[in-house]
Amino acid sequence: MIWALTDSWTIARRDFARWARQPGPVLAALLFPVLVVLMFGYLFGGAIQVPGGADYREFLMPGMFATAMLFGIETTMVAVSADAARGVTDRFRSMPMAPSAVVAGRSVSDMAHSTLGLALLVGCGLLVGWRSHGSLGASALAVGLLLLLRFALLWVGIWLGLVVRGPESVAAVQILVWPVAFLANTFVPPESMPAWLGAIAEWNPLSATVAATRELFGNPGAGGDSWAATHALGLAIAWPVVILAVFLPLAVRRYQRRW
Repeated sequence: MIWALTDSWTIARRDFARWARQPGPVLAALLFPVLVVLMFGYLFGGAIQVPGGADYREFLMPGMFATAMLFGIETTMVAVSADAARGVTDRFRSMPMAPSAVVAGRSVSDMAHSTLGLALLVGCGLLVGWRSHGSLGASALAVGLLLLLRFALLWVGIWLGLVVRGPESVAAVQILVWPVAFLANTFVPPESMPAWLGAIAEWNPLSATVAATRELFGNPGAGGDSWAATHALGLAIAWPVVILAVFLPLAVRRYQRRW
């Protein structure tokens, strides 16, 4: 176990060193959600009606926090796919190291990246007028739910990075991430959608985390009459656990085949 932990930290340090040598892609990934906040908050927000007439940016920010966790799938998938394509993963096979260290180290570095990105996005939200009106404990729980979602989706990204072949496949998966982000309660209330589409949006795993964090932060948009809306907190825990139970074994098994 000590050997595996030490090797995992070595792999994570490799990723941290790459950030220092090539900061451009890291900064772009961190600043892209900030750009989306500014676009929706100031360009489109005036045309979107929030239930109760509340400030749209108060409604938007919890959705953007969760969306940033979803976009992390792309970061993880591209990094894992690039290592496999360049033969880096194969080089690790020839080294005296724990096989689990490669995926474990990747999860450590990506969680650090996501935590930094979430902190940056919270700062952006404070600058554009968003505030958390919940208690300190409720706000901490909301942040924990966001990071739990990211940890679960991280393993989806690792599995996809090991499965996809070539830049065309990577681009196709990146495009598919966007419908998941928009077919949710992230940017507009599901009540504004057609009934069948709103029902799908309410059962989107992303919607559960968004609804739960809005409630915990005390921001507008929480609530609803459907079962998914009234049990958002439970679903915000259950969905990531289900995703982990499915994709963590798939990612490990896929990596073991390469090993």
